[in-house]
Amino acid sequence: MPDAAGTALLELAGVSKSFGRVVVADNLSLDVGAGELVGIVGPNGAGKSSLFGLIAGDLAPSSGEIAFAGAPVTRLDPAARCRLGIGRTFQVPKPFGAMTVFENVLVAVQQGSGLRRRPSYATASAILDLTGLADDANSPAERLGLLSRKRLEVARALATGPKLLLLDEVAGGLTDPEVAQLVTIVRAVRAEGVAIIWIEHVVHALAAATRRLLCLYGGAFIGDGEPEYVLALPAVREVFLGTEVSASLHRPDAEARETEARETEARETEARETQ
Repeated sequence: MPDAAGTALLELAGVSKSFGRVVVADNLSLDVGAGELVGIVGPNGAGKSSLFGLIAGDLAPSSGEIAFAGAPVTRLDPAARCRLGIGRTFQVPKPFGAMTVFENVLVAVQQGSGLRRRPSYATASAILDLTGLADDANSPAERLGLLSRKRLEVARALATGPKLLLLDEVAGGLTDPEVAQLVTIVRAVRAEGVAIIWIEHVVHALAAATRRLLCLYGGAFIGDGEPEYVLALPAVREVFLGTEVSASLHRPDAEARETEARETEARETEARETQ
């Protein structure tokens, strides 16, 4: 939502995108204010990651306009948008495995923020503290567990100095205690004045972190408001997870079972990769 002066940090106006007959964005309009934290839910294939691609510049809209900090960015590439202050994470963390955690963040600081020497080292260290990775600073990234990899993905995005941070399912595959740690980190990032849009299937994480939730389905928003309100909408309950959902921190059994399955799959994949 716009700030008190009526100016939104991010503005999407009539943005559409399709791949042949597959529509991933259907005349989308969205305003996000500076320092606002917005959660986005929706079933697989709803267009959530494509929305991030449109905002970050990885995808070009078929129509519509995107503005950031009051300036049009529709035709800017991802690097230019990153320099303006749009940072993002990806669902599958892919750090530089042979480099240390500190080196991964340092590269992002120097290439994204443009800092050099002592200022870049100090910024990288501060980000490691913020994301709880200070103890792993000298560890090769390839040796990190899933939670630390997720944290490093957030840290690398923060290292670019974003005004807007796009989080793409950073809680996926984590246990409940690990999700709680991640929510704490997200709150700390927002406390630094960074606006956040967080796509997530772990509904209770979003409910714990944000007071504004959107539901995306078929490339369109079918709900926008307080989490309890959005998740109670008949249209949202019909399409999201195919069952009733709740913003309660105590997940319904159906969501708990699905999350448990994703956690098991993620950990089995990690175990195979480290063998």
